[in-house]
Formats: sequence, C-alpha cells, structure tokens
Amino acid sequence: MADEGKYTKDGTLDFRNNPANKKITGAWKACPFILGNQCCERLCYYGMSSNLLVYYTTQLNQHSAYASKNLSNWLGTCYVLLLVGAFLADAYLGRYWTIASFSVIYLLGMMLLTLSASVPGLRPTCYKKDECYATNSQTAVFSLALYLVALGSGGMKPCVSSYGADQFDDADEVEKDHKSSFFNWLYFSLNWCVDWLFNPRLDTREYRVGMGIWCISSGNYNCHSIFLFSFLDKATVEKESDYCKGSVNPWRLCTVTQVEELKWIIRLLPVLATGIIFYTVFGQMSNLFLLQAKYMDSRLGQSNFKIPVASLAIFNPISVIFWVPVYDRFISPMARKFTGHKNGLTQLQRIGIGLFISVFGMISAGILEMFRLGIVRQKNSYTAMEAPISIFWQVPQHVIVGCAEVFTNIGQLEFFYEEAPDSMRSLCAALSLTRNALGNYLSSLLVAIMMAISTRNGRPGWIPDNLNYGHLHYFFLLLAVLSVLNLGVFIMVAKRTHHVKTVEQMDVWKNLPRRAGLTLEFEDGVTAFIECAKSQHAYIDDQKIKCPCRKWKS
Repeated sequence: MADEGKYTKDGTLDFRNNPANKKITGAWKACPFILGNQCCERLCYYGMSSNLLVYYTTQLNQHSAYASKNLSNWLGTCYVLLLVGAFLADAYLGRYWTIASFSVIYLLGMMLLTLSASVPGLRPTCYKKDECYATNSQTAVFSLALYLVALGSGGMKPCVSSYGADQFDDADEVEKDHKSSFFNWLYFSLNWCVDWLFNPRLDTREYRVGMGIWCISSGNYNCHSIFLFSFLDKATVEKESDYCKGSVNPWRLCTVTQVEELKWIIRLLPVLATGIIFYTVFGQMSNLFLLQAKYMDSRLGQSNFKIPVASLAIFNPISVIFWVPVYDRFISPMARKFTGHKNGLTQLQRIGIGLFISVFGMISAGILEMFRLGIVRQKNSYTAMEAPISIFWQVPQHVIVGCAEVFTNIGQLEFFYEEAPDSMRSLCAALSLTRNALGNYLSSLLVAIMMAISTRNGRPGWIPDNLNYGHLHYFFLLLAVLSVLNLGVFIMVAKRTHHVKTVEQMDVWKNLPRRAGLTLEFEDGVTAFIECAKSQHAYIDDQKIKCPCRKWKS
C-alpha cells in the first residue's frame, strides 16, 4: 500500500523501461530540461532563418522574388521532414532517442552553415558591402548545410510537445490539469529564448548547450473508434489472399487497432487543412516583412545607428511572451466562468480566435505598405533604398501575428495531442506542424503565380527587385481576403468536429462487435477483448473477431 502512489497509474515507463516513479521522474521535474533543449534549438533556428532572406539577396545575389521562394521552400521542407521524425519515433526509436539522434544531425548542419558563412573559399566573394557573388559550389555547400538543419529540426520538433505532455500522468487529476498549462509554457519558453536574438547571427554554441541539457536529464523522463469511415473495416476481414507462404501479409490484413487509428487521423485532416492559410500569413514575418523593412528607415531615433532589419522580428516573441501568461492567468479563468469548460475555451475555439486575429496582421501590413508607397510617390524617391518612414511602424503587424500565434499554435498543439491515438501522438504532432510546410509552399506558389501574372507586358510586378516600383500591399491584402475565407471554412469544420475523450475511446472498443454487425460473447469478458484489440493483434475472420492470445466463441 505504501507504494500505491509511488508509481504512475497510466502505465508509463522511465527511459530504462522500468515503472515510472512519480517522485523522481516526469511532470515538472523533467519539463525544464525539455524546455531548455528546445530553447537553445529555437535560438539557433530563428537566429538563422530571420536572416536568410537578407543573406540570399545580399550575399548570394538572388532576386527578391526568387529569394522569397527559396526561403519559403526551405521553411516548408523543415516542416515536411517532421513526418520522418514522427514515424521513426512512433514506430522504431521512441521519442527520447529520436530527439537525441536528430540533435546530432542538427548540430552538424549548424557547424557546416557557420563554416560556409565564415571560411574563405566557402563564403561568397564580396567586392563591397552587400555586393557579393557566390559560385555554384559555394551555393551548394550553403544549401547542404541548410537542409541538414531542416532534417535535424524536422526529426526533433514533432516529438517535443508530445514527449513533454507524456511526462504528466493522465490518471492523476492534478497532473492532468497541469498538462494544459505545459503547452502554454512550452510556447512561452520558445519565444522567450528567441528574444535573445536582437542581433541575430549564425552560431553553434547555443545548440551544444541544448544537447547537453537534454542528455544530462535522461533519468527524469517518462516514455509513453470512431463511428465513421466504416468502409475501412473491410481491411480487417481475413481472406485467403491475405496469406503469403503460410504467414499473414501485413500490407493486406490490418488489425482492428490499425484501422481505428487511421480513422482517428482522417477525422483530424479537415482541421489540419484550415490551418494552411494561417501559416502562409505566419511565414511572412521571416519573409516579406523583412523585404518591406529593407525599404524603410532603420535608424534608431535620430542617431546614425541602424538596426538590422531582421531584429524587428523580436516584437513577435515579445507579443507571445506577453499574451501567454495573460491567457493562462486571466483570459482562461475568466472564460471558464462563462463557458464552464475546464480550460476556459476549447482548443477549436482558441484556434478560431487566432485565425480571426491573423486577418488584422495582414491588413496592418498592407496599410503600412500603401502609406510607404504614398511617401515614395510624394517625394519622387523611387530610386532611394530607404523611404523616410521609421521601420518601427512594422511593430503592430508583428505584435498582431504574435497574438494570433498564442491562440492558434498553442490551441492546435493541444488539440492534436488530445485527439491523437496514444501510439501515434508524435505522428499527429507532425501532421499538425506540416501545416507550416504547406503554408510556406503555398506562399511560394502564390508568389510565383502572382509574379507570372503581374509582370505581363513588361510591368515590374507586385514584388520587383525595387519595391518602390511594386505593389507589395496587394499581396498582403490578398492574404487577408484568403484568411477571411479560411476562417469561414474553419467555423463550418469546427461545428462538425466532436472531441473524443479518453474514457470514450474505451467505449469504441466495447461497441466494436455491434458496429461490425457481430454478436459475440467473450470467454474472458469485454476487458480482455479490449486488451487484445489494443495490442494490435485482433482481426476479423468469418464473422468472428480473432485474437492469438484469447479464445472467443459466438
């Protein structure tokens, strides 16, 4: 009896595969190490990505639209590769070893990136400031380093939120309540670290620290049916063709568990699709916002000191850092009084509010660009690289997008974790983050289409090399219109999406025989059937549910 409260009640194990001791592992004892590792990783990632557009245009001498597409493609690839890390984590390595392994790849990419930007022969040749030329081999080395970083980031990112949430015992009401706060503070810590990047640079030191934080804390970690799409149930029905040389072909005969988990994933796809436009908007902070800032006055006050244009992105994490505790301590408790929901707002309500706020981020950016172009026309200063308007007028659009992040990004992290099958939480986290990839690819596609149309008949287009001759505000306003349409679609999807609680997931298995049109009695009871079905060995044969470890009779 003395040990009854010593171990977790949900069956989690520590990294040595022993029952997890709640007194020395998991919960908030492990979270500082997880958050510290991610803090250092994000410090490197944003320190690099916030400068990439400027590096492409000034060091690699690429045209503005081409550089924007390259950046969007790289950002998209970072998030597509999440599926690789998620698959390895759920199917083979586990979340802990996946994060540790891809951390090494990430570090190698950062080291090569640093060398490509600093070592003579690898870095581009510069004849004067911002007039540099890179050879094909130099560009290739730089691209290789970038995509190594993308692979490392992709392998780690889908595991972190799930791995952190796994540290909390779902069977313990106190820890279960703390899990919702974990997602808020995870996002807070990531953005707090990004605040260090007022003068960003490529560096590997922070990431070495992050790997150290991860490794020294190993001992503190815990390792961890939908009545739709019924046509998929046929995949569990046994046929003679399902056998190959006397053994079952796993590509033809699926277990009941596999089919039910696939249904869970399909059910989440409409919500995932409605987030693509948001990430197209979100991606502009490290893309076209920087291009816009290049044509504004970057002086600090009346002094001659000019701040790097990428530094304006600091106001986004500042906004996040402000809104996370405000939401966690004030908005959520206040909303709880009106809604009665334990978290104040449901995850879908939170996502919807973020989508609504993001519209105003694009409207703000479009209005600023119209105002900037008005000054250029008034003063006839088309050839001037800096319009007489302070770069700090960009602060509102960064702050608005940061506020939208707090609602949308954290809401979707929690939503996909809670709705995911236990054995596929890394994959679901990856799927939720692939919206970022699709959003960046959509941005690249929109830029390509827009430039192809707007440059007809010799016109400069919306995003020419000199923005003073362009119409960047048209692109921002286009994104605002798409965001409004997307919000309408999201509302329709949200109304048709129902939350499946953990306790109801067990009911899915209890009701499975009835739903499949089977009337069966189980010698060992329903509980034994559930255990067998969830062990991924159950299948249907001749109107009987079979399981190698149990005996069933009709």
